[in-house]
Parts: sequence; C-alpha cells; structure tokens
Amino acid sequence: MAVLQKMRGWGIVLSILVAIPLLLFIIDPSQIMQTVQSVSSRNDVGKINGKSISYMDFQQDVDKYQTITEILTGNSANEEAQKQARDAAWQSLVDKYLFLENASKAGIVVGKDEILDLTVGENVSPLLANNGLFYDENGEFSADRVRDFVQMISDGSVDPRYSTYWDYLQTSVKTAKFYEKYNALFTASSFENALSLRNAIQGNNETADVDYVMVPLSFVTDTTVVVSDKEIKDFYKNHKDFYRQQASREIEYAVFEVVPSADDIARESASFVKLYDEFASASNVRSFLQRNSDRQWSDYFYKVGELNTVNRDVESFVAANGVGAVSPVIQDGNTFYAAKVVEQASLPDSVYVRHILFQGADAAHMADSLMGVLKKNDFQTLAMVYSADKGSAADGQTGNIGWMTQSYMIPGFESVISAKVGVPFILNTQYGTHIVEVTKATKPVVKKKVAIFEKEALASKETFNTFYNKANRLATIAAGKGENYKAACDSVGAYSHPMTIRESTDTYGTISHAKEVTRWAFDNKPGKVSQIITVDNNYFFVVAVKEAHKEGFAEIREVAPAIKNQLYAEKYAEKRQKEVAEEIAGLETLGEVAEKLDATVSSQSGVAFAAMSRSLDPKFIGAIAAAKEGVLSGPVAGSYGVYVFQVTGRDTGAYYTEDDAKTYNGQLTSYEAQMILPVMMDDADVKDNRARFF
Repeated sequence: MAVLQKMRGWGIVLSILVAIPLLLFIIDPSQIMQTVQSVSSRNDVGKINGKSISYMDFQQDVDKYQTITEILTGNSANEEAQKQARDAAWQSLVDKYLFLENASKAGIVVGKDEILDLTVGENVSPLLANNGLFYDENGEFSADRVRDFVQMISDGSVDPRYSTYWDYLQTSVKTAKFYEKYNALFTASSFENALSLRNAIQGNNETADVDYVMVPLSFVTDTTVVVSDKEIKDFYKNHKDFYRQQASREIEYAVFEVVPSADDIARESASFVKLYDEFASASNVRSFLQRNSDRQWSDYFYKVGELNTVNRDVESFVAANGVGAVSPVIQDGNTFYAAKVVEQASLPDSVYVRHILFQGADAAHMADSLMGVLKKNDFQTLAMVYSADKGSAADGQTGNIGWMTQSYMIPGFESVISAKVGVPFILNTQYGTHIVEVTKATKPVVKKKVAIFEKEALASKETFNTFYNKANRLATIAAGKGENYKAACDSVGAYSHPMTIRESTDTYGTISHAKEVTRWAFDNKPGKVSQIITVDNNYFFVVAVKEAHKEGFAEIREVAPAIKNQLYAEKYAEKRQKEVAEEIAGLETLGEVAEKLDATVSSQSGVAFAAMSRSLDPKFIGAIAAAKEGVLSGPVAGSYGVYVFQVTGRDTGAYYTEDDAKTYNGQLTSYEAQMILPVMMDDADVKDNRARFF
C-alpha cells in the first residue's frame, strides 16, 4: 500500500514534468520569460544601473534611516520623517550602484588615509565637524570625542543603534568626498575660450532697430494644407526622444463626500446650545473643553487679527470685548463656536533669550549659586564654563538661544514671553535647571488668552449609509464596464471628473491620502470600472480607466494629433510666406508693402538676439540678427505671422562686460554640475517605482 501511495506521488511529479515541455511547446518561451520578469518587476521598488531593488531590501535601508532619525531626534519617525527616510534610502542606493561606480571609472579614489583625515585629521568633514555629538566641553569639535565614540561602539558600551549611525556617517563622509572630487573634475573641464567669450560679449551688446509689416496667420483651418500619415510617421521617427513619458492613466471618477445632513446639523446645534451655559459659567474652563470641545485649551495669547484663522466672528467678538466676556453661539457651516476672553496682557511678539543649563543631582544648587555671582560676571563666560548646552550660540555667543515666539518655543520656556528684559531667573524644564535671561524684546502689544468651545457636526450613521448607497448604486449600474459608466453617473446625478494620474498621485482635487484609488487604476485595464473605493472613511470613489500610457515612448497614435497640428502650422506658414512673396514681388519700400498687404508699418527698437524679447516672434528675431541694414528683407515665416521688414539701425553698447560673460558661464557650469546625477540616471535608465508602494 505504501509503495502504491509512493507511485501515486511520483505520478503527480511525472505529470508536471511532462506538462512543462508541452507548455513550452505551445507557448513561446520568450513570452513566459517576459511574463515572469514583468511579475518580478512589479514587486521591485526600482532598478539602478541594472540592479533590481526589491521591496524587502529597500525597506531594510528605510528602517536604517528611521533608526538614525530616532537617534538624532529622540522621537519615532512621523509621516514626514518616514518620507525623508525613504528618500535618503533611495539616494544612498543611487550613490552606491550608480554614482560611485561612475566616479571610480573616472579614476576618482578616496583612500583610507584620506578618510582618516576627514574624520580625525586636519581636514575634518563638515558632517562630523558640525555634529554636536563630537563637541568638547567648550563647544568645539574634538577628534578625541570621535575616537571615544568609536571605542564605545567597539566595546558595546553604548546603544547598538549607534553602530548603525557611525556606519552612516562614515559612508556619508566618503560619498561626499567622491561628489566633491567629481564636481571639481567636471568644473575644471568647463572653460570659455577667448572666441566664445568675445562672441558672448558682442551678441549681448548688439541691438537693432527695425520697421516691419506682419501678416498674421489665420486661425481658420486651410483645407488646402494637408499633412499626410507618412509625414506624421517620419516626424515621430526622427523626433522620438521628444515623446518619452512616464507611466500614466487617463481616468474618470465620481466621488461622494460624506457630509452631515440638515438633521445632523440641527442635532449638533441643540447639543451645543445645551452645553453653552455650562461653558459660560465654568470655573475650570480647561476641564470643560477637554470633556466637550473639538478644540482644546491653549495658553496662547492672541493679538488682533490672529483669530481670523479660527473664525471671523470669533475674531470680531474677542477684539471688541474684555476679560470675562462670552460670545453668543456662532455657526459657520457645520461648525459651532463660543468664545470666552480669559485674560488680557501687553506682551511682545518675540523675545531674545539666553540661558545656562545645569543637569544632574546638583543642578538646582549650581543654579542658585551662580545667580548670586551673575551680576559680577559675564553671562557668556559663565555659559562657556558651566552650561551643559554648548550648542546654543546664536550670533556667536555661547548660551544665546536666539529669538523665541509663542509659536517657536522650547517646551517649558513659555514664561519668557512675559519676563522682564535684563532680569535673569531660574527655570525648570524637562531638560534640567536653567538660568534664563531675556536680553531684548519687540514692542509689547495687547493680546488676549481665549477659551474657544468648538464642535463640528458629524454625519450620522444614517447619513453615512445614504452616501454609501448612492455610490454603490453607481458601481452596480456600471457593473465594472466602461461603456456603462457615463449612464451610471447620469442615473445617480454624479459629476464625473476627468484626470490624468501617475503612480505617485495621491491627491484628487482637495482630497488627499487617496493612493488606493491610484493603485486600483494602475492595476486595471482601460474599460474597467471599480467598485467603491473608500478614502479616509469619508469619501467614496467609483473610478473608470479610460486609457493607459506605458512608461517609455508614447505610441504614435497618442501623439499623432499634436504632431499633425505642428506640421500643419509649419506648412501653412510656408504657404502664406510664398503667397506674400508673390504679392509683394517688385515692391521696393516697406510703405508699398504695407499698402499692398492692407497692413500697417510697426517699429521696434533695441532688439537683441542674445536676449530674446517675448514681445516678438523668435523666428523674426533670428531673421533681424542676420539681415543687412537698410535693405528690405523677407518675407519670413514665423510662428504667429509672416514678416517683411527693414533694419533701420544697429547699435553696439558696452553694458555687458567680460565679467558678466564669465559670471554667466559660471552659473551655467554650476547648473550643469547639478545635472550630473540626473544625466547619469537617465543614461542608466534608472527606474524609480517607489510610488507604487508608498
């Protein structure tokens, strides 16, 4: 029985082994490979210089950079920090697999001795020199601190995450040096010879005065001008690089926003009014807001105009009333407000602060002791000797934190806004014990502390279901088919929004965080209509894919209309040029030309070829630069009309100097240097698919 069971198992294996060759016989093996590669690439975050970057490998690098963020800030990465970590991880991979390889091929080397010099030598990298982790007690970079840090990592006496941070610093220092050398090599190779320098000066100093007659090109289609399919194909073939494109989708979508009904708003209004008396009489307004309000208590003092960001009626009431006044109920759309003026004071907008920080068990005693001798000693000197904070040195003075406002404030320092200028005081915060002094302040203005009771009416479950059912009805009528989509929108009275999206798109109109809509559109073919896609539990999307554009070169059918229009415009302008030439044949003056063409003579002075004037047709400017003075020239076919003209004078100034030309060349070189990496990436056909995943 066991043997029979084993044979049955082998039978399955043999069936598979036989089926594979049969499948290969039926299907072209290259198609199978293309399919496998396509599926594989869909799971890759990108490709750099031929190296595929898998999602798992990329996420490991992202985790590393998030760890570095946590080390530097002490906080877990928020959404913005996570995006920065992904960008940093991607850049590190581009450096590793592309830039550093190209730099090495160019003969650039950063050796071990050079790295040593950049970390603890005479030419320390700014990445280390400006890192507070390696400052000594005087706030200066210390090579010994670097050595101690590395030794602690080696001994395992610090958080293991610091090993990751040190690896990051070393890699960053080395990579930065490669960039510095490559840019220096590139910059040194860029120079302007004497001939091009002279031409630049001459071209920018020469201007022309011109009289001209223009026959505008008609916007009415000339049916005698024909653009053939062959001409379109030839143009596409010869200019194919113009039609590179990112992957995109042409979609239409209907969206249903869940908003509170009139009944929902009425219920919230009744609830708000019921709580209003309690708010007006509350002795502990902070506690009331914590229990009942969408907007919590704030110690912020508002000056005139600032409450407009909350509500204009609230602003008007607070500006006109004093301490203790309570506004009536204010309704703004779906939101209800009531405001109570709690306190009034004359306060500056900003204050300049310095401090001495003490930490440890003896911090309070040290602060008390120094307060006694502070009047006889220089604050900066005491800060340099005793402060645990060596990094605060605004305007070059140790201890200076700089300007603070209510919005830009170190936690625990809020009292500095109302502190007297020039009077030091002791302050305890989460960082330790401080001697703090406000050295200067802006002119005080009247400000008010305000308690704001705020409630927004939310959609009820019944309202939520009403919008969901409407979206569901549209999706049901469409039944997943594009040909049904328009009729489905009409049947439920929904507006359909047309839009071109890319894989990075996550905002639709004013609706953000809608990446799920984008993912669905890219995962489905033209002609498909989605079921309900919910965004932020507040928007219901139904999406129809109209057309898909692959990454690479646009297909000729996609760009043919634009090419046809361009070729038509050129051929039509040439036709009008020939017609004008025939009409004015034998005429010798511009006045005769104007009379013949039923046009007027216009004039333009100071036309410079080197600095194209936006008021004139570029093709016309080019013709002016090449024309002889005093000779009737043209007709010239431009982009907007046909021109017949006469250069009436030329002038050579001296306002554009050799220094100007060299400055411009330097700016151009700087711009070109910035394009080094993008050009490398384009040449290596780097694929960045991160938008597909994040």
